[in-house]
Amino acid sequence: MFRVSFPKEDQSSGLTTASFVLIKGIDKDGKPAVRPYTPISTVDTKGHLDLLIKKYPEGNVSKYVHDLKVGESVQVKGPFKKLEYKPNMKKTIGMVAGGTGITPMVQVIETIFGNPDDKTSVNLIFANVSEEDILCKELFDSLEKVHPDRFKVYYTLDKPGESWKGGKGFVSAAMAKEHLPAPSNDSLILFCGPPPMLKAVAGPKGENYTQGEVGGVLKELGFTQDMVYKF
Repeated sequence: MFRVSFPKEDQSSGLTTASFVLIKGIDKDGKPAVRPYTPISTVDTKGHLDLLIKKYPEGNVSKYVHDLKVGESVQVKGPFKKLEYKPNMKKTIGMVAGGTGITPMVQVIETIFGNPDDKTSVNLIFANVSEEDILCKELFDSLEKVHPDRFKVYYTLDKPGESWKGGKGFVSAAMAKEHLPAPSNDSLILFCGPPPMLKAVAGPKGENYTQGEVGGVLKELGFTQDMVYKF
């Protein structure tokens, strides 16, 4: 996790749930590169924002950020609003995340369970390659213990170890049917993950980053466009 401090301790980020910021870095050729990241700090946090950035060998901005030293500056632009979440807007929210696609889910989850007046239930399917890749596992396991009637998490791995007792393989229709809420006006499915997973689970986005039609697993289960949001 990286903490970006603001010039003033009482300065607000201006974040809404859910929104993202752009981080400017330098690529391997020394040219400017920009990538979007969703802060995992709550919207009312003052003085800083927290970012969960995984380092990829070929990742221009992620490598740049990981190579920064404490106290060095980084250029941040935003926030840019995505989903406009409102307390109790749905009875149940289902989430499907792959890898670092978990960050907008963390933002929504923190907002829901940080508000005692919000009674929304959350069912999360979190897909990763291996157990070591699971981010924020302590947070999710803790929430499941504190709110067993409102928060459920199901982990699935592409390459599970011999001792792994959770889910195995890609997100399938059977898995989604078991661990996500059924299609309903009282439910909403949030998705964030790499393009191949997006296509398989929720269908690709439309032109100019519009939501596009629902496809893949969610379409098979009967979800319609107004029941799904793709980050």
